[in-house]
Amino acid sequence: MLTSTLGMALREIRRNVLRSVLTTLGIVIGVAAVIMLVTLGQGATDKVTGDIAKMGVNMLTVVPGAERRGGASVGAAPLTLDDARAIRQEIPSVATVAPSAGRGLLVVSANQNWSTTVTGCTNDYLSVRDLRLAVGRSFNEAEAQGGSPACVLGPTVRSKLFGQGDPLDASIRVGKVACRVIGVTEAKGQNTFGMDQDDFVLMPLTTFQRRILGSRDVGAISMSASTETAIPKVKTQLAALMRARRKLPEGAPDDFSVRDMKEISETLSSVTGALTALLGAVAAVSLVVGGIGIMNIMLVSVTERTREIGIRLAIGARAYEVLLQFLVEAVMLSLFGGVLGMMLGLVGSYAAGRALSFPFRVLPEVVVIAFAFSFLVGVGFGFFPARRAARMNPIDALRHE
Repeated sequence: MLTSTLGMALREIRRNVLRSVLTTLGIVIGVAAVIMLVTLGQGATDKVTGDIAKMGVNMLTVVPGAERRGGASVGAAPLTLDDARAIRQEIPSVATVAPSAGRGLLVVSANQNWSTTVTGCTNDYLSVRDLRLAVGRSFNEAEAQGGSPACVLGPTVRSKLFGQGDPLDASIRVGKVACRVIGVTEAKGQNTFGMDQDDFVLMPLTTFQRRILGSRDVGAISMSASTETAIPKVKTQLAALMRARRKLPEGAPDDFSVRDMKEISETLSSVTGALTALLGAVAAVSLVVGGIGIMNIMLVSVTERTREIGIRLAIGARAYEVLLQFLVEAVMLSLFGGVLGMMLGLVGSYAAGRALSFPFRVLPEVVVIAFAFSFLVGVGFGFFPARRAARMNPIDALRHE
């Protein structure tokens, strides 16, 4: 009986192909929207996580000033190189410590100039920030300790000043200081927030402090924990050490801030995950709308085939057989829309991901849930018209014009 019911359902669907296709549009759009939004949301989460990872592996940063809305508080004492040495000596779970200071300056080469961020740092800064050299080298001992004006360029600065030319051993002016280019880092591109991660110039910290900053202050101390699991311990020890070094009395608020890249990554991932779930739920509403469309068309179909239903009941068909026939038609329409929606959603999410530079990551469970939901929509919204057909009085149905 089930085989013959499927055959009759397919025959009715083929008889009105255009109407069947239009009926399933709501399901197609609903399933495609759910898959696209969830897939793009997952891609956005992966991109955020990847961009945070590019900023440094297991990285923590301490900066002067308590964390407040609108930025750090004014008047906090600056950090020093002695703070960096104390962190390196007294916190064993810290693998690398990199003090740095930065300032926005104009860099000039021949008739080309560009405003960028100039950072004074040590070679450990490259390791902590996960910066790799594409060409050239990092600072040698004489440059790092002697204050020699050498510099490493980010790819954006290299492009603005030299185009496709070779910048190695070229002389550029950083602010008012002549500086020799010794290397160029590998490109990282823009992060999720649209910030260019390649727009910078690195100089030896001692050179930057003497020739540009005019003081021995340190703007930030970046460090990498030996393992990811050691990050909470390092944060606790770092806060205790900085409070002791800055002689803060018990109960006084911190006049420094510790930023944890892992915590930032988890927070952003949580936000994008919540937005993805919200958008997926909104898209799922269109599946309900599609189900209502199927129910309306099936009610029209029941009305059109009233005499057929009366004949079947009059010659011995049972009510549940009539119910099953119309229910199978509704489910097949819904599943047909679900299959088309799955294909459209996967293709659309891949194309949109390429356009937005998001990783393409499909969650199989989302595809299965969307398809299963389309099946349930067919059963749920097809049951009422099918029950109406099954409850018809054969005599009244045969009299229908």
